[in-house]
Amino acid sequence: MANEKQLRWSNIALIAFVAVWGLGNVVNNFALQGLSVVTSWILIMIIYFIPYTLIVGQLGSTFKDAEGGVSSWIRATSTKRLAYYAAWTYWIVHIPYLAQKPQGILIAFSWLFRGNGNFVNTTPALVVQAICLVLFLFFLWIASLGLTTLKRIGSVAGTGMFIMSILFIILAVSAPFMTKATVQTPNMFSLKSYLPKFDFTYFTTVSMLVFAVGGSEKISPYVNKTKNPGREFPLGMLVLAGMVAICALLGSFAMGILFNSKHIPADLMANGAYYAFQRLGAFYHVGNLFLILYAIANVLAQISALAFSIDAPLKILLGDADPEFIPKKLSKMNKKDVPVNGYILTGVLVSILIIIPALGIGNMNELFNWLLNLNSVVMPMRYLWVFLAYMLLNKHLKEFKSDYKFLKNPVAGRLVGAWCFLFTAFACILGMVPKTSYASNPSSWLFQLTLNILTPIIFVALGMILPMIARRHRTKTA
Repeated sequence: MANEKQLRWSNIALIAFVAVWGLGNVVNNFALQGLSVVTSWILIMIIYFIPYTLIVGQLGSTFKDAEGGVSSWIRATSTKRLAYYAAWTYWIVHIPYLAQKPQGILIAFSWLFRGNGNFVNTTPALVVQAICLVLFLFFLWIASLGLTTLKRIGSVAGTGMFIMSILFIILAVSAPFMTKATVQTPNMFSLKSYLPKFDFTYFTTVSMLVFAVGGSEKISPYVNKTKNPGREFPLGMLVLAGMVAICALLGSFAMGILFNSKHIPADLMANGAYYAFQRLGAFYHVGNLFLILYAIANVLAQISALAFSIDAPLKILLGDADPEFIPKKLSKMNKKDVPVNGYILTGVLVSILIIIPALGIGNMNELFNWLLNLNSVVMPMRYLWVFLAYMLLNKHLKEFKSDYKFLKNPVAGRLVGAWCFLFTAFACILGMVPKTSYASNPSSWLFQLTLNILTPIIFVALGMILPMIARRHRTKTA
């Protein structure tokens, strides 16, 4: 029993950091906001990320024996129906994520074997998406075999990506002093360069910030594995916030050194990390060494994330499936403990999301950016259930015991939970506005807006249909 509680605050902070943070968070948000994103990072940490992580700490501590994550929290504080919708949301929001992973694999291979990012700028979107569909179906088949090799590779690749992210900050920030590299952004030390313009366009980019710092509920199982949950876990979370803040701020500053904040390349979201490592290699006279190392780590990480995200969210949905809401056929397992029909449903939905957008968005780079933006709209939908669970917990606080409490006053707890819930919803709704210029291509802009609005609606509608199918099946077999 003594060995079960060996984690310290430092372990919690490191585990959470690897799970939450990545170099892509820096690149994508710099691409949208330039150097002003530095101020945005400071604001999002204070008003959202810190309370979010501490809320997760209390929920994880309260429901330490729950295996279903958010859905278990909702079931304990509310109803089975709401718990089903929480589990459904957690699974369905991974569909756009799965649809983009093959793109990331192709881009990484392009840099690895061709040494440039022309792939996203020269290849027709429909051709690329056809290749992506084949790639996805291949890995869907691999995952259906019940193999765990790709996941093991992913743990190594994940560590490699973490190291490359830290290496990027160190090399880029040091470059002007170590190599006398020219700073690309003019007036980098002017306060004006870091002040956002709080207009409508700015608020449409907030969803990408929320998307970047979300996901700390993944570490909730570790709350009660610390020696002193009431002290060590919140300390670990505060250290996590500090680590993320430092990486976000220094990373954004480093991007400003390598790229002109006033003239950001159109393909920075797709190719930014590769451009950065290529330039760093030139600065330090090692050729494409950093670029190759990053591309290899990214290929392995993308492949593992694809396999893991096919399997894990689906098993969370079906593992604790209530026959009242989920049809029995969907939960059917084969000899290798793989939910075959669930895999088929995943394959159909992802295939549709891979092909349909390519019919209206002909530019591959624009399609990549759109799909990334769609992820920032739908993925935070699962965070809403975290904050709802926290509000419900505070409503019945006397009925539950916890080694750690973020806020002891239940009214204050409900208010903070409501703030995080509304802020997330606000970011998701405004994030639906396309980031491309309406004037440059009105038809593509409207097509993207339509897909951004319809996708979440369809996801919710599908979740409402399954209980109807389950009820009809039970009626037939009764």
